Amino acid sequence: MAYLIAGHHAGLADWFGGLDVRLSDPSSRAELKESLDEHPPADLLNAGDFKPDLCAVPGGKDGFALWVRMLFSALVDADFLDTERYMDPEKFANRNAWPTLEEVAPLFDAHMERLAAGVKPTSVNALRADILRQCREAAALDASLFSLTVPTGGGKTFSSMAFALEHARCRGKRRVIHVIPYTSIIEQTASDFRVIFGDAVIEHHSNAESDPAKETAASRLACENWDAPIIVTTNVQFFESLFASRTSRCRKLHNIVDSVVVLDEAQLLPPEFLQPILDVLNLLTRHYGVTVVLSTATQPALASRQYFDARQNLRGLDDVREIIGDPDALYAALERVNVRLPADWHQPTDWPQLAEALIAHESALAIVNTRKDARALWKAMPQGTLHLSALMCGAHRSDVIKDIKARLKTDPPIPMRVVSTQLVEAGVDVDFPVVYRALAGLDSIAQAAGRCNREGLLDGKGEVIVFVPPKPAPPGLLRQGENACRDVLRDATGSPLARARFAQYFERLYHGCQLDREGICDDLFMAGGRLDGRELAVSFRTASEKFRLIDDEDSLPIVVRYRGKDGRNAEIDKWLAMLRRDDPQRWLMRKLQRYIVNLPRREALPLLEQGDIEEILPGLYSQTGDGLYNEKLGLLPEGREWKAENFIWTSESA
Repeated sequence: MAYLIAGHHAGLADWFGGLDVRLSDPSSRAELKESLDEHPPADLLNAGDFKPDLCAVPGGKDGFALWVRMLFSALVDADFLDTERYMDPEKFANRNAWPTLEEVAPLFDAHMERLAAGVKPTSVNALRADILRQCREAAALDASLFSLTVPTGGGKTFSSMAFALEHARCRGKRRVIHVIPYTSIIEQTASDFRVIFGDAVIEHHSNAESDPAKETAASRLACENWDAPIIVTTNVQFFESLFASRTSRCRKLHNIVDSVVVLDEAQLLPPEFLQPILDVLNLLTRHYGVTVVLSTATQPALASRQYFDARQNLRGLDDVREIIGDPDALYAALERVNVRLPADWHQPTDWPQLAEALIAHESALAIVNTRKDARALWKAMPQGTLHLSALMCGAHRSDVIKDIKARLKTDPPIPMRVVSTQLVEAGVDVDFPVVYRALAGLDSIAQAAGRCNREGLLDGKGEVIVFVPPKPAPPGLLRQGENACRDVLRDATGSPLARARFAQYFERLYHGCQLDREGICDDLFMAGGRLDGRELAVSFRTASEKFRLIDDEDSLPIVVRYRGKDGRNAEIDKWLAMLRRDDPQRWLMRKLQRYIVNLPRREALPLLEQGDIEEILPGLYSQTGDGLYNEKLGLLPEGREWKAENFIWTSESA
């Protein structure tokens, strides 16, 4: 009760150094005495025969922290809503007008029937239809942990929604929460769902458009507490909220109860936070009526494991039920590529060599590991080669991807070559006959293969060529993925992407990682017994500060002037002027998110010193003049003195 009452405005506090100090402070004791001297009603103070028992808490001692957060969520949401009902009745009236999942399910069925009627009768489309059927049939199963293992291009997004809607109907679930790793994917997925469900879809992430002309009053309100039937959000929003301490972030948690949570691209759960994530998923599925679907082409190894070194043990997700009846047969049927591995795992290919290989193909996609590598390879390519990386703002990337898709859909497709970082590997439905992939994690290679012969329209199979880049990936998860992949594939026979290899790969990857790098489980799930014996001593605020899937402190957000084909630069200038003149408005900040590039602090500070960027709000920066943002490459970390026209092209224009 102390955590909840003391925190309902300021947020949940740590016990040690927080609430324990506050409750023992002389002024607090004096305030308590004054209140007792006023003789409050006896029944307010009399606990009767109630005796606290941690065994009654969902999950016991290890579930105490989440239970408090759930209670906290219900309290602060009720507090917000009660205040809103009194202060702004019109705003309050816009709430709770949502259709139920049962009411929106026919919209989905009708949409899928229209899609089925319009697709070509290919073998790939027949397999997608069968995957959809299996998802609908498995939805009636009595389980709370499912895996949906489907090769890239098998239609997982709509099939997982079909499962979620039918499972909700059979098991009385209240909403569907579709969780996606990248903001570059979420906008397209939310748009696809909105075509089907209309305003019943809430898109909640840092880049969501919130222009009043495009967003209803009800949808803005629902983003605060997730009371809509269908939520599309990111890993960052979903998991950081489950470990949050602030009222605004926790307010939605009680609405996760009795929901179907689809974790799209589940292999991208961050290893350094994997143990606390799996612990909280186990609590949600065992005690809060949540069903979780792990949807991916490359299932991670998330079952419990024990090692001689107990520090490497994993408390995992056990009793996971696979939706697809025979995943191995499905993988064999959807095999559309040949994967060529390096002849020598230690012999790198330099960028000019790779450029020569790419030039030999009319259309090809090359995927590299870093933004720096993408620029280096692009510079070695013929003029007209397209470039994709996170140095380009979201609006710019969307325009390039739209252009790529348009060229691929022509008959015959317009020849083109594309150099990209791994951002193209998830949720970007492009289809190239040839894909080159820099050595990376096995899951990344599989995702790259999903951009090759995706629709199975080639006479034979597509070609995926894995090469060793000039330099290994930087230390960290990328390097660990490279090493684990090399270990698994070095002496492998048969298909490099055989389904069984992914369990081996992820076991090796996780074994080399700290699965609770920040010690969050010590702060939360097992805090009591490891401190001084006080079972309820939880470090809520400390855990919240540690659980950061994206470390914002290491990068600076910069609003760039991307002109685009429709001259949007004028709008950006107008929005920036509004930001300087007025207080920040939510819709305006969300508009500008589409034009933000996050640059590592070490690269951004020199730009600030030389005047290429300026701080327009605390923590938000803006490009000061022309020349810093290139229409092909995006933001130029070297500054505006670096000119794209200084390139010496290595071949004739493409």
